[in-house]
Amino acid sequence: MAEMVAKEDLQNYIGKETGVSDWMKIDQDRINKFADVTDDHQFIHIDPEAAAKTPFGTTIAHGFLTLSLLTPLSSGASLRVKDTVMGINYGCDKVRFMSPVKVNSEIRARVKLASVDEKPGNRLLLKNEITIEIKGEDRPALIAEWLTMIVVGE
Repeated sequence: MAEMVAKEDLQNYIGKETGVSDWMKIDQDRINKFADVTDDHQFIHIDPEAAAKTPFGTTIAHGFLTLSLLTPLSSGASLRVKDTVMGINYGCDKVRFMSPVKVNSEIRARVKLASVDEKPGNRLLLKNEITIEIKGEDRPALIAEWLTMIVVGE
């Protein structure tokens, strides 16, 4: 479970790891459904026989599938701010796909708070550095600087 902190205390967490998520298995069914939703049916994602002949040796998840899982993966590893009314995905400053996520791999998020900027209207812009790790691999699948705008009640 994510740690609950007062907005006044957020500065104390900048540069610190706030949590690590549980592992999530990426199976072929999830990859196929993402291919259908995004209309990205490249063989390296959906054709195990053809993908076996590539340097990957098997099908791999779409990079954007991995990116789309930032929300569920990081929700339990990111700080929660007391009295938050809502949080809004504000985008990414940086995203790099470092290593492929092979079918049936397990991934997790490692989260570090990078910055907090106060904005008008009781809003805070949080930047988290997210590293998506692959179980048993040295290199991460993805690194991202992810921005979230939160509105804090008075």
